[in-house]
Amino acid sequence: MKHINVKITGRVQGVWYRGSARYEAMSLGLKGFVCNCPDGSVYLEAEGAEMALQSLIQWCHRGPELARVEKVEVEEGEWQNFETFEVKR
Repeated sequence: MKHINVKITGRVQGVWYRGSARYEAMSLGLKGFVCNCPDGSVYLEAEGAEMALQSLIQWCHRGPELARVEKVEVEEGEWQNFETFEVKR
């Protein structure tokens, strides 16, 4: 089990990125959160099985149909023991 922090930049706000990321993470059995950042990027934290996290990272490089992802930065983080995966406003 592992925790990751991910920052996604490009055209990722206003394209249903957060909702799609939540759906993808939940379908992979991951827990955490996703939110928009003031600089126009999207930030998410997720924790769970390493293979599921790798699948989520691959998805982050694509995002939903209208997104245009330019960069995905991933780093390991400290386990938070999230109970669900939520979209933060």
